[in-house]
Amino acid sequence: MIEYFIDFTIVAILVIGITAVMGVLTNGIGEKLFGGKKGTESFDKSASMQAGWKSVGGKKK
Repeated sequence: MIEYFIDFTIVAILVIGITAVMGVLTNGIGEKLFGGKKGTESFDKSASMQAGWKSVGGKKK
């Protein structure tokens, strides 16, 4: 019975891992192929909105 749970756990980890990797790869390929000139538009907009914000948390230097 313990072998069943070990096999189930291994298969579950593989399915979740493969799904996550495929999602990241598909997203990257889609952005490169179909993103055009506006591929980084959301990142650029977010960075421009956050310009000048105070850093919160972390260690003080």
